[in-house]
Amino acid sequence: MTEKTVALLVAAGQGNRAGGEIPKQFRLIGGKPVLAHAVDALLAHPAIDSVTVVVGAGQESAARAALAGRPIAAIVEGADSRRGSVRAGLEQIAGSGGAARILIHDAARPALPASVIDRLLAALEHAVGAIPVLPVADTLVRHQDNRAGEVANRDALARVQTPQAFDFNTVLAAHRAWDIAREATDDAQMVRHQGSDVMLVAGDERLEKLTYPQDFARAERSLAAARSTRVGMGYDVHRLADKEELWLGGIQIPHDRGLSGHSDADVALHAIVDALLGALAEGDIGSHFPPSDPQWRGVASSRFLEYAAERVAKRDGTIEHVDLTIICEAPKIGPHRDAMRARIAEILALPLDRVSVKATTTERLGFAGRREGIAAQAVATLSLPTLF
Repeated sequence: MTEKTVALLVAAGQGNRAGGEIPKQFRLIGGKPVLAHAVDALLAHPAIDSVTVVVGAGQESAARAALAGRPIAAIVEGADSRRGSVRAGLEQIAGSGGAARILIHDAARPALPASVIDRLLAALEHAVGAIPVLPVADTLVRHQDNRAGEVANRDALARVQTPQAFDFNTVLAAHRAWDIAREATDDAQMVRHQGSDVMLVAGDERLEKLTYPQDFARAERSLAAARSTRVGMGYDVHRLADKEELWLGGIQIPHDRGLSGHSDADVALHAIVDALLGALAEGDIGSHFPPSDPQWRGVASSRFLEYAAERVAKRDGTIEHVDLTIICEAPKIGPHRDAMRARIAEILALPLDRVSVKATTTERLGFAGRREGIAAQAVATLSLPTLF
């Protein structure tokens, strides 16, 4: 039997209570679909080997668009009930080789901390099922006709969240044996009905379900508060040489000499690349594109900048601003500044007002003053998530 740990994400609802014109799993939080937030949280955990997503009828195209570029094992069409949708996902996984452990999660709880997954998987070392719960802090009363009645004992109650973790064969058997004339509130209920114990682990307040319009406003505030600002600095220099093209800021500039280097030697783009990688704490351009590697000989530096932007996007980051300074006596940068800004903004997919290009001289001092080379320095400001 396979020892894989898989995740099943249920995103088949219509989300009518959440308002809006589209199902809540496709609504944006922080510019990214709720569904993508939930999938990314699962994919980011090193113990999860694959993620299968269950969507509603007619939602597959929207789901694939929301999850573009993510390594999803399968997208499965669900049923009219959550129980039926989970069953469809379980059968898909079983038909694809099965698993040892499974986490069943709701897309409407996109803020999934890795620590919750850790606790669930640790509990599965000693049980066939585990669920995250929160204590009930409020007073609970029974009521009738809008009148308060007897106070319930909250000490024996807990609020149940997802993901719920199970031995795969146990939860699959529970679903197959369930009387479909009844609806289950969650998968743990079905496993308990088969006589198996389900352990409780600590949940997390960040796992609150997105149900009503105000929940989305809360999630937006949480996401904004859970981002940090990173600043990176880049510096590069290349010598000027005869019979070379001069590429600066992603454009070719007419000049009697060009910059010499392993790629097209665009010193301006190289500085920006180093600034972006520095803000990510992911090394420098040389560690990602070694000059000793012949595949990068003569390559357009725009490819390096596109790569750096992809690294930011992979971390769910946003490039807030790029500030570039080119240091040279010649050529004059002023006539080309707008074209450079436009090209850099195009490569990074940024509005033009987030890209600054400046130039200065060294008052004829040093190698730049002697027109032996051109230097550039850049500062990049990023917004990165800390935890959502």
